Amino acid sequence: MGEKNSTRSSFSATAGGGHLAAAAALDEAWRILRPQDVVEKLDLVEFFSPIHRKIHADGYVKLVEHAPELWGMVFGKTDNPRIARRLNELKRVVPSKSRSRFAKFLAEFAPDAVVCTHYIALDTLGEMRARGDVSPEKQRKRWPLVVSVVTDFEAHALWMAACVDLYCVAAEATKARVVARGAKPDHVVATGIPIASKFLAKPVPREVRKRVGLRDDQPVILVLGGGFGMGPVAEILSELDKVQVPFQNLVVTGRNEELRRALATSDRKHPTHVLGFASNMHELMAVADLIVTKPGGLTTSEALAMGKPLLIVNPIPGQEAANSDFLLERGAAAKVNRVEDLPYRLGELFASAKLAQMAKAAKGLGRPQAAQDICREVAKRAELAGARP
Repeated sequence: MGEKNSTRSSFSATAGGGHLAAAAALDEAWRILRPQDVVEKLDLVEFFSPIHRKIHADGYVKLVEHAPELWGMVFGKTDNPRIARRLNELKRVVPSKSRSRFAKFLAEFAPDAVVCTHYIALDTLGEMRARGDVSPEKQRKRWPLVVSVVTDFEAHALWMAACVDLYCVAAEATKARVVARGAKPDHVVATGIPIASKFLAKPVPREVRKRVGLRDDQPVILVLGGGFGMGPVAEILSELDKVQVPFQNLVVTGRNEELRRALATSDRKHPTHVLGFASNMHELMAVADLIVTKPGGLTTSEALAMGKPLLIVNPIPGQEAANSDFLLERGAAAKVNRVEDLPYRLGELFASAKLAQMAKAAKGLGRPQAAQDICREVAKRAELAGARP
């Protein structure tokens, strides 16, 4: 380890932006921790055919947007280690050019460690390991360390595979679930979900408020639509107009430009600032008194790192519901199942000490250094396993 030809790779897949953000955070942390290494950050969708790429990228979004109950059923039915293994076995029966292209790349690149922020890579890695594939170009004598970085607070069965040497999970409760499903305890580490290093910074709220155009004398509610601008953002703002206590809205619509334009031209009772894709989310969260959002793993981890309470609106069945349960059980969030319940719930929060209690709980759960901790753990284990001295 430590030589110029040391190699690492990080694999993700475009299905929601969280996996890519986690991979980017790990890439950033590794380059700082070990600048001498060769690092390749790769989206596996690059190996897909155009039609396969479109189905993969658009299918998840359309499914959770138009048929969340169906997605929840699929999530639940496949969340069984035996069924997950069977699904992977069936996939291997069908020839796949995308898997072949990925396997060829992996053999040629010959990394010392493969860090996966999406479970889709584990299928091909398991197949290659079972076949005993090696890289003749670099005369590999061992397989790379395979790491599964689970980007939600509950580990679905698809995140687990026989080829995985190390699981990096969100919390001790997540570790307990993975161990209960058969992983060795010393192969699972509760590191937190990796987020960008900027969430380690401590922005000055007054300076951020001035730069964004926010008032200093009113609390800020940050409404997040996610990277795709999904969720009932317009309906949320309409319901927030019914709240009597003074506050101001800060809205992020992600890449949904149509939604941004529609919201920006609407009149609101409360001062409202509408942004599109935001690269300064750490600053926006720093000035927020409450974050109204869907509970995706990455967004949730960023909020916890900043010590911010969350108000969860109608989480979709599956990983969002599981993330929601985790936060609610630990007092870092409140939840409404229908947007029309928002005015009453917000009135309750503003009129009590609950908001401050939630913020304290959120701060206690935050793991802003997760990406750095994962990289250190991977480097240590790769060295112990004898990957290139």
